[in-house]
Amino acid sequence: MSSNTEDSGEPKQSRAGVGTTLLSIWSWFVFGACVALWMPMMAIVWLVTLPFDRARWWTGYLYRKLPVVHQKLNPLWHFKVSGALPDNPRNPYVVVSNHESFVDILLISHLPWEMKWLSKKEMFKIPFAGWLMRLSADIPLERGDRESAGKAMDLCKVALDRKVSVMIFPEGTRSATGEMRDFKDGAFRLAIETQLPILPLVVSGTRNALRKHDWRFGRADAEVRVMPPVPTEGLTLDDVDALRDEVRSLIETERDIMRAA
Repeated sequence: MSSNTEDSGEPKQSRAGVGTTLLSIWSWFVFGACVALWMPMMAIVWLVTLPFDRARWWTGYLYRKLPVVHQKLNPLWHFKVSGALPDNPRNPYVVVSNHESFVDILLISHLPWEMKWLSKKEMFKIPFAGWLMRLSADIPLERGDRESAGKAMDLCKVALDRKVSVMIFPEGTRSATGEMRDFKDGAFRLAIETQLPILPLVVSGTRNALRKHDWRFGRADAEVRVMPPVPTEGLTLDDVDALRDEVRSLIETERDIMRAA
């Protein structure tokens, strides 16, 4: 009896693995097709809006729709947006989020407004996808390079001055353990220097959607929740540490609530 049970169990696991692999191949094909389709579309929008849209708000807004279409055609993923969304999409925020997976980027792109993303420089070197990031005026950062960090913060200030929010992962990189890493100061220093509010986001459920060192997608029921803005009016650079720790605590507490639900 035990031998028959084991024999019947192995094919089921194999079929599940084959199914996930086939769905992953399909999803990567869809992603590539979307990138190929989006390139001319974004180029056209950029050219048409160039005279009046120096911030490339509309070009970037179109780019964020790519992950939305991809997710709709990926049967392994289900994404949800919750919380109180900002009334005015051109009211700029310094947006921060915890970071579980590369898929966080695709999930957060479901929010219905444009943000310029602070991303590691290597991302911009990816053929086609990196070109779209440049076209949408996302902001490159070379880790560990002070000069690059300074230039990136200056570009963030330009975007904010043009009424476009910026999106930063203050952990710097995604967590390898699933637990939140310490937050870096940059986003909070930027918010205080510009006297603009922090908008915290909480991501949950993306960790298994695409594991490190594995090209196959996993099943994921993920959610991004928009938290109330945290004001910075009147704060000085002496308040950076307190602001950073306050926001991190808010995000961690809400993440634990979402995981327990």
